[in-house]
Order: sequence, then structure tokens, then C-alpha cells
Amino acid sequence: MHCKILGIPVQDGAGRMGCEMGPSALRTAGLVAALGELGHQVSDLGTVVPKPLTTKPHDNAALKALPKIVAWTDAIAEAAYIAGDDGMPIFLGGDHSMAAGTLAGMARRAAESDKPLFVLWLDAHPDFHTLDTTSSGNLHGVPLAYASGQGGFEGYFPKLYAPVDPTRICTLGLRSVDPAERAALHRAGVTVHDMRAIDEHGLAPLLRAFLERVSAADGRLHVSLDVDFLDPSIAPAVGTTVPGGATFREAHLAMEMLHDSGLVTSLDLVELNPFLDERGRTATLLVDLTASLLGRRIMDRPTRSH
Repeated sequence: MHCKILGIPVQDGAGRMGCEMGPSALRTAGLVAALGELGHQVSDLGTVVPKPLTTKPHDNAALKALPKIVAWTDAIAEAAYIAGDDGMPIFLGGDHSMAAGTLAGMARRAAESDKPLFVLWLDAHPDFHTLDTTSSGNLHGVPLAYASGQGGFEGYFPKLYAPVDPTRICTLGLRSVDPAERAALHRAGVTVHDMRAIDEHGLAPLLRAFLERVSAADGRLHVSLDVDFLDPSIAPAVGTTVPGGATFREAHLAMEMLHDSGLVTSLDLVELNPFLDERGRTATLLVDLTASLLGRRIMDRPTRSH
């Protein structure tokens, strides 16, 4: 496979600084080498640069850095669309606000290919707030709502070429959902699997059912992996830690199932904050998970000393 690496050092959507170092940390942790060792062709497309700022006031006074996030979204959507012409784009974040752009770009590419885009959202949070409902004002909490065409973004965020159908979105691993988001997810028809569902049913049956839907529709699959999908005991380098996340084994199982499906066409790696890491262990884990998604098997797992 031709893997296309694209750095997106946006941190203005998060509540604390540091995510802009995420792409460099993932490169330093050996992402390119790991994919090359699996036999993939790897092209590093460099780093996205935001478009010029435009300012338009919004009634929600809590919003933070709206002009900056809009400028980033515009640039990311264009870069993602270009990268998605062939091969598999891997977008290195950066906070999760970047998914507003990656999803917009990949949905446009899928629409032009006359294929439906499905989204697997691996995250402790659904990021399904609108500009009106967010109380924190941190815009890494809105990308999934924007990309799926929810209301309230018109006139502020770039116009969507092809919104993602919310019924083709599966959120997996949720454990921190605001009331407004919970109601919006239900109305939109998003598939929601929180950690209780994983505890009760196991990760494999839930993920397998979603992958069967993607396959039956001959769809493309975008995976958005947030560090806080993982339990903070194994992935501390994130500013939004929520206890009770996916274990090392559950995370690798998900990645290996995704590889076996042959359905994944693009990937986000987001919310890595190296400033909060411990000797690079979270960056290394993300590289290992990406390698699992791209074909590394459980028996090929390297021994590591920390």
C-alpha cells in the first residue's frame, strides 16, 4: 500500500497547548520506518499550513479560537482531498478539531468516487457539539457534528461538499458525553458504543457488526483514533484523560480487525501531546497501533524496555 503521511500541527482547538508537537513525535517514534518494514511505500507530504484568518463574531461567547480553527479546517480539507486521490492518507495531529477538515476532504473524495464514506470514531468523547451547544468553547469538541452536516456551522465553517451521513458513523469507546451531545447523537442516528457496551459484549462483536455494514455498502472507511480512546495508564500523553479506556489488548485487537477487513482508506492520529508523555511511550504505542492496522501481527510484536 502507498501510505501518505501528512502532519497537521493544530492545537488551537484543545484546552491546553502541546498538540502541535504531535506530528514530530510520531515521526520521531519511527512511524515511517515501521510502515516501511511492513513493505508499504511511504511518502511524507510534509505539514499543512492554515489559510488566512477571517473574523466573524458568534453569539456563543465561550468559543475559543474560532477564526483559527476555521482557517485550519479550510486548509486541512483541501490537503486531505488531494492526499486521498490514491493510497492511504495518515493524518498526524494535532488536536481532534483537525477531523473537521480530514472528514470533509475524505467525504468529498468518496462522493466523487460514488462510494459512501463510513467513519469509525475511537474516542472517549463524541465531539458532537455545535458552535451553539459547546460550553467549554474548545473546538476539538465539534468536528464530528460539523462533518456530518449538523446545524449551526453555516456562515462560519467552510461549506461541506459532501456531509458524512451520520447513520454511517460508529463511535466506539465513549465514556464522557455531555447531555446536549447525547440528545444530538440519538436524533442523528449515530451508532454509539460506550465502554459499558464493550464491557458487556466485547469489542470484537461490536466492531465486526459495523465492518460488515461497511463491506455490504462497498464503502470507504475513515478511522479517527484519539489518544484518549486508550486508558491513560497506557497512554498518558493527552490533555483530556478519562479513566476506563481501551486496554492495550483491546486496542491492538481493533487495529488487527481493521486490517483484516481491508476496508480502511484513511486514518487520523490525534490529541497526542508529547509535553505530557513519559519517555515517548504514548507516541510509540500509536506507532505500534498504526503498524497493527497496516499489517503487523500479534506474533510480530517487538519487545520493548521502558
